[in-house]
Amino acid sequence: MYMSQPFAPGDDLLFQLESGFGLLRVIAIEEAEGKPVWHLMAYEELFPDIESAERALMNPEMLHIRMPHMALTERAFERTPAARLGNRPVTDQEIGEYAKWVKGGRAVSDRSALLMLGLR
Repeated sequence: MYMSQPFAPGDDLLFQLESGFGLLRVIAIEEAEGKPVWHLMAYEELFPDIESAERALMNPEMLHIRMPHMALTERAFERTPAARLGNRPVTDQEIGEYAKWVKGGRAVSDRSALLMLGLR
């Protein structure tokens, strides 16, 4: 695991759009060719403020998943401005999505998470 980054697997991340705040989740971080590959999940909901997003994370099972897995290069992840809200254990379902990626060709995107989600 790549240890010099400020985020870790299980971290819930907040990002801001013009229309509100969204949530990403770090599923895993692995190293490939000496650089980290970030594995993220994105939720569908947008929130009017940070406090609403934090409240939603108290019951994460009520959130809807927009994209169950994205693999990003370090450069792409750095272009996804996000702040850590907290950390909770990675679920079996989340690990399952990562495992599908491992078996399915291991494609990694150099596009930011927001671009991959069609958000600006």
